[in-house]
Amino acid sequence: FVFSLYLLFNKERLLRQLHKLMQAWIKPEIVDKIMTVAHTANSTFSSFIVGQCTEALILGSLCTLGMLLFRFPYAAMTGTVVGVTALIPIVGAYIGVAIGAFMILTINPLQALLFVIFIVILQQFEGNLIYPRVVGTSIGLPGMWVLAAITVFGGLMGIVGMIISVPATATVYKLLRSSVNDRLATKQPHEKAPQDALSQKEQPQRKAPQDALSQKEQPQRKTPQDTPSAKEQSQKKAPHKENPRDRKNKT
Repeated sequence: FVFSLYLLFNKERLLRQLHKLMQAWIKPEIVDKIMTVAHTANSTFSSFIVGQCTEALILGSLCTLGMLLFRFPYAAMTGTVVGVTALIPIVGAYIGVAIGAFMILTINPLQALLFVIFIVILQQFEGNLIYPRVVGTSIGLPGMWVLAAITVFGGLMGIVGMIISVPATATVYKLLRSSVNDRLATKQPHEKAPQDALSQKEQPQRKAPQDALSQKEQPQRKTPQDTPSAKEQSQKKAPHKENPRDRKNKT
């Protein structure tokens, strides 16, 4: 415990020294990846602690209100104990139930039995609905993966697995999501380039037949030289009249 306090107080200095050590002996690309993973894990675990405290406060408040509603003794004390022990995921509330039931048992055994039934129902409601939403929202992990992580790690590692399962899964989830988004972002420009080239090649070929059709459909205009003048047309249409003198000469 004392050593952990020393680590907590000298956290910033230790981080700087560790960063300098990695820069001296490890490649810069690997150092950047390690620092990215470390920052993601740090933010995820911090958010997990905040979400866990929020969930414990909600459970303790619901327990106190329910006990006051059903008129159980030691409502405030039992609700506080249940809220504090709820910091341990899933099974923590049952530890508080055992303590609260023992205190109520000293006064009324029947109320102790009813209290246990009440807490079991409340714990099922809280563990399946409230906890995944509150903790999952705080760390950015869907509620489905919260339940899956607690079930798998709890079965493999017990209480310790339940405690570290959610933040560890959230860290892996965030890193995988950022990696997938980066890969998709790098692939999209390469996929758009051939499509744009094809569209540019197709556009002139599509316009060419339309232009040819439009040229054929337009009526051919005659030039002024080709069109006969008005005088020539009147001369052609008017009949030729003989002069009277020419008639006399012919006779």
